[in-house]
Formats: sequence, structure tokens, C-alpha cells
Amino acid sequence: MELHIRQQLIHLFENWAGEQVTGIQPLPSSGSQRAYYRIQSANKRAIGAYNPDHNENRAFLEFSKHFRATGLNVPEIYQENETECIYLLEDLGNITLLSYINQHRQGKELTNDMINLYQKVVTELPNFQIKAGRNLNFAFCYPRQRFDQQSMMWDLNYFKYCFLKPMRITFNEQSLEEDFQTLTDYLLQTETNYFMYRDFQSRNILLKDGVPFYIDYQGGRKGALQYDLASLLYDAKAEIPDTIREMLIAEYLETVSKYIKIQSQTFLIYFPGYVLLRIMQAMGAYGFRGLYEKKELFIQSIPRALINLSVLLNTVQLPIKIPSLWKALKDLTQLTLPEQFPAESEILTVIINSFSYRKGIPIDPSEHGGGFVFDCRSIRNPGRYESFVNLTGKDTAVCQFLEKEAKIQKFLKPVFALVDQTIEEYLQRKFTKLTISFGCTGGRHRSVYCAETLAEHLQKKYPALQIRINHLELGML
Repeated sequence: MELHIRQQLIHLFENWAGEQVTGIQPLPSSGSQRAYYRIQSANKRAIGAYNPDHNENRAFLEFSKHFRATGLNVPEIYQENETECIYLLEDLGNITLLSYINQHRQGKELTNDMINLYQKVVTELPNFQIKAGRNLNFAFCYPRQRFDQQSMMWDLNYFKYCFLKPMRITFNEQSLEEDFQTLTDYLLQTETNYFMYRDFQSRNILLKDGVPFYIDYQGGRKGALQYDLASLLYDAKAEIPDTIREMLIAEYLETVSKYIKIQSQTFLIYFPGYVLLRIMQAMGAYGFRGLYEKKELFIQSIPRALINLSVLLNTVQLPIKIPSLWKALKDLTQLTLPEQFPAESEILTVIINSFSYRKGIPIDPSEHGGGFVFDCRSIRNPGRYESFVNLTGKDTAVCQFLEKEAKIQKFLKPVFALVDQTIEEYLQRKFTKLTISFGCTGGRHRSVYCAETLAEHLQKKYPALQIRINHLELGML
């Protein structure tokens, strides 16, 4: 199936670009069925997307065209093939707002540059919600046109079954359902006729030349203004300090007041309830993608989400009675978390890739976008010898061939020294991710050998490291 998708995307790209594809590289997956590829030719590049859900595709494509026509910073749609569920869109790069923060923040504080970025984002949000939302065709919304009680109950039950139950929190099913009903009735008392982006958070904001661009709004529908602001400011991994949150809320309300008459006090009364709803929706996703699907990114978000929840429960009081839900939430914040998701992981994970330069340098799956890329093509290629063509850098014969090459030892010695120095610094500073990639022509011999040899060296020298090897051309991810 993946081969077919690649072939169709290449065909679509070449029809659009008028040039032959020189590289196609899969991008790291997140929490959906969508698959993305970075595709390039001699003079053009694009992101190729595949999504088997026709209706979700249609929502994204139509919203993108509308937002772009309204002057908002969203990716341009280049070409689409509805039958194959694929499309091409503008390549906005790899730097998300979250990765920028993680790479540049100083301790728990945000720098002035980060605060300025958040100010730009919160003042842009009303352009989506109000300005562009006025003439948006909500018939394209999927799966519902409105974030109504049914939509909220889906999220709350997602939280109940994918987070509360796996975390072994006890509750009375009927009482909890009644509290869900009370909470949703309360939240729907506020105005809900604006465009609600639905997943307005730091991973869905890309920085291109320092300017924020916005993606992943295909789940948008009519809803309350508060939800998107809650999504951004209570994004677990961003860890925005409370003082900055308060300042950003004030800036947001000032911008909204330029579009509509808004009672700030009324907005703020309902805001904590939407924060609570968003945190529960996010924890449902962390539970399903992390606890069930074992995706590390989501597991790592659980402790921070619980910290957000604890702060919220200790600082706000809702004007409604939801005792069963409140107790379940309090019980969550009292949990002693198991070792598989420590509050701040001190284990350094080293990701070692082998790859083919024909298909491009692999994307760093961590949030900081750093690491090393080493070019092995100066070493004699075993793949040019018929006896090695069908073997790889893991096979004994290839290893013996390479080990007789004086150049490979000369090549690896400074690599080991540089990586060792970096790891020792990362361990001291309690960094958690380092990506190292080795590339060669075909990605099957020299790069595989170097990746395996480095992994063996690191495991012996630093036994506490968690090491992951991805041989991208051997199908071993």
C-alpha cells in the first residue's frame, strides 16, 4: 500500500512540477491515519499527503483555499487527486512553534522572542474564528458542523474510556455521565457561532522565516471562542507560565474586541470550563495514542497534562456541581505515575538512522530538530560488488569487507569522539533526545554498518542510554 501511495504522489508531483522527482521522504507520523512525504525535484518541492478519509480531505482542502483567499498564513494547495485520497501542498519546513520553544527556552521561562511569537499567534487567532469564519462554508465541516453537546460527549467519553479507565481511576458510571451532561449544558450557554479551529496548539503552528503558519484545521466547526485559546495556552508540552498566559489572554480579548462586541468578564467566566474540557480531550488522546498505541510522544505528555490539571483544579471554581467528575479529576492528580512515564525523563534516547541520499536526509523525530548527519559515501561501496549486492551492512561478509578498509576506521574515529562529547554534555544537561544519521548512496551497506557500529560503541560506553536504530532502506523502523 505504501509503495502505491508513493508512486501516486510522485505522479501527481511530476504532473504539477513538470520535472522528475529526485527525492521522496516520509515524514514522522503523529496521531492520525494521514501520511506525509517531502517530495522534491531539481527546482521545486512540496509536501505530499495521503489520507483515506475523503470527507476529512475535503474539509482540509476547502478550508485551506478559503483561509488563503482571506489572507491567512496557511499552506497553498498545489494539486489534488480525490480518487487516490492524495494532494500536494506547500512545504513550510520543519520548525514548529513547539520545537522552537524547546530548542531556545531558558529553563522554565520563555524568552522575549518566544513571547512575541505567542503574541502574533493569539492576535491571529480571531482572524480564523471571526474574520474568515464569517463567509466559511460550514457544510464542509467534518464530522459535525458544530461543536455541540454530541461533540463534547464524544470527547468526554474518549477521556473516560481511554484515560480514566486505563489509569485505574474508580468512578460511578451513571454519576459521571450526569456530570458530563451538566458540564456540557453549562458550556453551551456561551456564544458558539464562531469558527472553532479545534486543534489550535503549538505543534500545528509552523515557523517559516520566523513567521507563523497554520495547519491541521480540518476538524474545525462552529463553536465557542474560548476553546481554541484554551488549546493553545494549556498545551501540555509548551509549559507556558501563568503570568504569560494572563498577558496573552488580555491581548487576545483586545484583538477580538476589534471585530465584535465582547464582554471580557463573561468570556473569562466560561474560559476555565473550556480549559477543563480541552485538557480532558487531550488526555483522551494521550491515553489512546500513548497507553494503547505505545507512541512515546503522547506518553511523555501525560505528566505535564496532569500538572496543568492540578493547577486548574486548585485555582478555579465552576458555578456548577459536578462532584463525580471533580473527584475523578482530583484522583488523577494524586496518582503516583509508573516508571514508563516519569514527570521529566532523564533517560537520553539516541536515535541512529541509516538512509539513502537518493531519498533525502531523514527528519529528526524529536521536537528540537538537532543532531548529526554523517556522509559515508567517501568509503568504498560494497554494493558495487556482485557478491554483496543482495547483502547489507549487517551481514558478516559486508562487515569483514568494510573492516579491511582503512578509511572506515579513520572515518568512524572522529565520529565516535564527536558523538561521545555531545552525549556527555547532553547527559549533564539532562537532554532527552539525540538523532544521528548515516547516509550512503543506497542506504544498505556503509550507512547500515556505521549505524550498527556506533550503536554497539555507545551501548558499551554508556549502558544507561536508550538506543534506537532505524535502517530506513531495510524497512526496519
